[in-house]
Amino acid sequence: MSTFVIHSHGRLHEWIAEQNGYYAAEGLTDYVLSKNFLGPKLSDPSFVTPEGRKFGAYESYEAGRESTTSCACHWTVNMAASADYGSLWGDCYFVTPSGIMVPPESPIRTPADLAGVEIHVGYHSGSHYTTIQTLEEYLAPNEIKLHFGGTSNTRLDSMVDRTARASTVWGLQYLVLEQLGFRKVVDSTFVVAAMVDKNANLDDVARYYRALRRAQTDIDFGHQKYTHYYLRELPARYADMVDVRRFGPGERLVFEPYSKEIYDKTHAWVEERGIFDPDKTGQGAYEQAVACAR
Repeated sequence: MSTFVIHSHGRLHEWIAEQNGYYAAEGLTDYVLSKNFLGPKLSDPSFVTPEGRKFGAYESYEAGRESTTSCACHWTVNMAASADYGSLWGDCYFVTPSGIMVPPESPIRTPADLAGVEIHVGYHSGSHYTTIQTLEEYLAPNEIKLHFGGTSNTRLDSMVDRTARASTVWGLQYLVLEQLGFRKVVDSTFVVAAMVDKNANLDDVARYYRALRRAQTDIDFGHQKYTHYYLRELPARYADMVDVRRFGPGERLVFEPYSKEIYDKTHAWVEERGIFDPDKTGQGAYEQAVACAR
């Protein structure tokens, strides 16, 4: 049996499951847990490859993540699974807090004030799609200006250093900026989906998610006991800048199916907005792209 490789997602669940022995209790004993969920090819803050090609969460799946299971926004995982770069795990998903944020001294107060303002987002990553989805309710398409500002941690730096006027942040970076007094102009909470390797043992994947489900219960009834694990995910720069004891629970695991209706609607939404070149969208049907517990 090959080792089950887990990439965390800046959240608490994986660490709690390890601390409390939930992996072993569910029968998953041969595993490795790494916080490097984005992979080494996303370490370049410019999000541009040496060949000059933009690189984001989708491209990390295209290049191949060295993991049995990992996570990204559901738009990216949907598109990558449809292109056969892995299988979307259809038995559950996560919901992550997110928002378009500005410095406390910014004159930007409402979504309408963001018209024509460059908003720093990740390329083909959750902040990219959710910014469009959110601002479509307030602005015309030509008023939404995106700036591909690198990884989530790079964009956090850009906000703290005041080199970005606005940025869409999520999860741990959202919690950091919230504590530092940055203002949320508009909420952009979004769904995170799981990708599993095409050769993964689906029984082991099911064991892994049963362990995370037990961790979710621990979070629901006392996340304060576990917020110290955020320090494992934070860049060293912020360890003394924030008090993680004050952070909220972050991402939440939801055991509801990622249904065919959701899969098809999401795929159509991405295609309608021309976010990908037509030859890169993939056309895999739900039955081929989505894996579930047996």
